[in-house]
Parts: sequence; structure tokens; C-alpha cells
Amino acid sequence: MVGRRRLGRRFGWLWAAYAVSAYGSGLGFGALPLIAVLVLHSGPAEVSALSAVGPAVGALIAVPLAPWVEFRRKRTVVITMDLIRFAVMATIPVAYAFGRLGFVQLLVISVVVAAAKIAFNAAGGAYLKALVRPDDLLVANARFESTNWSSIAVGPPLGGAAIGLFGPVTTVVADALSYLLSALGITAIGGGREEAPRPTGTSPVRAGALLDGWRHIMGDPCLRALYLNNMLVSGLIMATEPLLAVLLLRQLEFPPWQYGLAFAAPCIGGLIGSRLSHRVVARYGRHWVFRTVGTLRAIWLIGLAFVRPGVVGLVTVMVVELAIIINMSLYTPVLATYRLERTPKHLVARTLSAWSIGQQASIATFTALGGLLADVTSPRTALTIAGLLILATPLLLPRRDQTTPQHEPELAA
Repeated sequence: MVGRRRLGRRFGWLWAAYAVSAYGSGLGFGALPLIAVLVLHSGPAEVSALSAVGPAVGALIAVPLAPWVEFRRKRTVVITMDLIRFAVMATIPVAYAFGRLGFVQLLVISVVVAAAKIAFNAAGGAYLKALVRPDDLLVANARFESTNWSSIAVGPPLGGAAIGLFGPVTTVVADALSYLLSALGITAIGGGREEAPRPTGTSPVRAGALLDGWRHIMGDPCLRALYLNNMLVSGLIMATEPLLAVLLLRQLEFPPWQYGLAFAAPCIGGLIGSRLSHRVVARYGRHWVFRTVGTLRAIWLIGLAFVRPGVVGLVTVMVVELAIIINMSLYTPVLATYRLERTPKHLVARTLSAWSIGQQASIATFTALGGLLADVTSPRTALTIAGLLILATPLLLPRRDQTTPQHEPELAA
């Protein structure tokens, strides 16, 4: 089984640090939109702007950061990004305690966290590639994916209960502390033999270097197709989060704990999908995963348009989310592994940055459009349109099998 593969002490520390941060983020799932709704009494347009402007501006900031990340020690970068996120998130409970919390502050925090997340993921992916053997990449990515979904399964119900007992910023405190603990865990890995990469040729901060990641993605037919598909799927799925927050919490009057449960319980499917990814690739191949599973993750979103009050509505959300999550958690580690294998070492950070920036820009765009549409019509109408649009995204998936790497990962014992 995948869980029996030993990847070494250093990976163990990295995984533990990731788990702490993931569980903290699980507790704070949707914290900023939730605070905007419950504390600042924001409407659909403001809540969607909070979820859109932050990722959009953060993505712009991350563009010049990509070459900087590429030519720095990756462990140092991930620690720095964790500490930055801890510092900015910690300002929320302080401002709330003094009655100074405002919408602009939430926007600024959203921007900083988004930029730091992109830099963290870029450096983290490059660090992982250097830390484990190529044959272990799929196993490692599956473990991260499994941890991510288990944290969402546990975190939101506990977070909802904590908000009910201790107030709306409680989960933000836990999220902030998790970044600090993650930084300490990565510090415990030790520097090892990691050296700061040296740029070849011209300066790494030249204008052209900012686009090297996109050049690599767009020059590879399969990566290009996967990239465009991923941007649309991620954008449309994530655009529904603030719409659902308004629909469930305000219009249908779901209590916060039910709102958390609606997203937490289906995350059990993430454990299933991520643990199956290695076996499914071994049996059917990556192209089958990209085409079939990539299609299956897109067909369920329309179900959110039929949410109703009470138990029936709660079950509807849970069933739709479960179907999406099983397929996403199987698909994502396969995509992450393939992307690392197709990218030269000297381009990993810039490629991952380009990937994240495109995804964040798409999320921001669709979230903003969804909020405007919901303001003009209704959250339910905006959910319906998002569900219909995503049905066309499988057309962008690779049609021919170009996914066989030079060295297929071995099956875990």
C-alpha cells in the first residue's frame, strides 16, 4: 500500500509541517468570507470581492517573485513565507479585540496570504523534488493530498463549533499559529546540502525570466492542455465558495456548524481518492486519469443549484462535494507528479509559480464575476451558470496519450 513506503526522516518533517499548517487552515476554512458575513455584515459582492481581489493582486505580486524564489534556497523561502502568513493573520484577532477590524484590512491580508502561498508552493514543490527520489514523487504527493483532505474533514466542524463558543476570529488564531508551527517544523529538517542555485547566462531578474515558467508550460502540448483545463475547473469550483456562504448562511439560515459540516464530511472522499491514485495510475495509466477522472470531477457542480433548506439541502451539498472531492483527490497528485517530472530542475519554481498564478487569476476572475452576477440576479442563479460552464471544460483535456514519463514510478510495496 502507498502508506507503507518509507520516504526518510527529512520528508517526515516536511510532511509533519505541512500537516500542522493544513489542519490549521482546515480550522480556518473560509474564515475571511465568514468574518465578512458574520462580523462586517458584507453582501454577496463584497464577499466575492474579498475572495477575488486578494488572489488576483497576490498573483500579480507573485510574478516578479518567481525568479527570486528559483534562485534561493527553497527551505529558506518556505520558512519565510510561513512566517509572513503568521504575522499578517495574527493582525485579525488584534484588530477585532480593539474594535478596529475592517473590510480593507481583510482585503490586504488576503493579498499578502495569496502571494505568500504561491511563493511557498513554488519553493515547496522544488524542495520536494530535491528531497525524494523520482520514483517516490507520486507517493509523496498522494500523502500531501490525503493530509489536505483529512484536515478539511476535521477542521471545519471543529472550527464552526469554536466560532459558536468563542467568537468569529477563534479559527483565525489557530490558522496563524499553524503557520508558525509549520515554519518550526521545516526548520527542524536541517539545511542538509541544499545550495542556492546559480543562474546561468543573464540575470534571473530580467524581464524574460518572469515568463520562463509560462514558456515551458505552453511549449509542452500536454502541460498546456492540463494547465488551461485546471485554470477553468479551479476557477469555477472556487467561485462557488462565497456564493454558497451567502446562500447557506444568510438566505437559507444554516448555522455555522452545519455550514462547516457540509464541506467537512465529504472530505473523507479525499482520503479515498488520494490513496487510490498510485494504484489507478499503475492499472490504467496517467492519460486515463487525466481524461476520465478529469471529466468526472467537472460534472457534479451543477447539483449545488438545487440546494434547499433543512436536511435535504445539507445532504445535497454533501453528496455533490463528495463526488467532486473523490475525483479531485485522485486527479491532483497525478497531475502534480507529472508536472514535476516534465519540468527541468532549473525551471521548477518558475513553472509552479506560473501554474499557481494562472490558477489564482482564474479563481479571482470567476469569483468576481460570480459575485456580480449574484448581486444582479441571485446566488442560486450564479451557481447554476457556474455548474453549466464547467461541463465544457473536459474539451480542453489532452486527447492523445503524451503522459508517459521517462521513468514510471514503482508500485509501493
